[in-house]
Amino acid sequence: MSTLPTIACFGEILWDILPTGKQPGGAPFNVAVHLHQLGLPVRFISRVGDDELGTELVDFVASKGVATDLIQHGKTHLTGVVKANVDDANEVTYKIVQPVAWDYIQYDATVEAAVATADAFVFGSLAARQAGTRETLYRLLESAKFKVFDVNMRPPHYTREVVKYLLTKANMVKMNHHELAEIMEWFGTETEPASAMPWLAQRFDLQAVCVTCGADGAMLWANDQLYRAPGVAVQVQDTIGSGDSFLAALLKGWLTGQHPGEALRFACATGALVATHLGATPSISEAEVAELLAAQAV
Repeated sequence: MSTLPTIACFGEILWDILPTGKQPGGAPFNVAVHLHQLGLPVRFISRVGDDELGTELVDFVASKGVATDLIQHGKTHLTGVVKANVDDANEVTYKIVQPVAWDYIQYDATVEAAVATADAFVFGSLAARQAGTRETLYRLLESAKFKVFDVNMRPPHYTREVVKYLLTKANMVKMNHHELAEIMEWFGTETEPASAMPWLAQRFDLQAVCVTCGADGAMLWANDQLYRAPGVAVQVQDTIGSGDSFLAALLKGWLTGQHPGEALRFACATGALVATHLGATPSISEAEVAELLAAQAV
């Protein structure tokens, strides 16, 4: 029996402050939780403050079954918080406080070993907003086997230079259609996904480029082919964490050798299922995703 692929997720963990109260969040953390729920071994690398919010976050990570040994504790900066505006359930906006603990993730031998031995390394642009964590990320990218760049551009927390650099290091890239259009404009090139995706793949030597289109589903460029999957119609509670669960499901399919089209379809259904719940990391199972897909086919 073949062993399951392991994934290391790197970057922010924080509290989303919502009108209904606070909820744990941070894209790489959400991806880690959903990978774990989909049955893959996962390591999560981040940093919290030496405060009550940090203790609560680490307890929450543990409650989700994800190991907490690579979450660093710092005394000089507070645990991260984000004020989320959910007036539009389909387009949540965020005010991200800085600097906070996850801006200062330290490079050490334990973290390096976790990344070097993982089958995939997931990271985003937000964690690279300040020099501390950015330098750690850049060092870790040198030892990662398969690098998955979850673009996740949050104004004003990114620069063209950093995003372009991370693209040069990636093997797989996932972004939404707004991010694709913006990135392609930087290069003065065609922004239509069907031509932009292969252009990006060639320019940055990427094995896969994935673009999510909200309720309209997603597209994946891989093996010199464009795969499309329609959106899955559901009653949306909120879309927080949908893109992160989508990436976790897509990555599982990719790493376990699933057909790209099937992996994309399953990923769309996973994201849709998460949107039927409140919060970024509701408990979901592969069986529930399969059930949702089967219901769509009727």
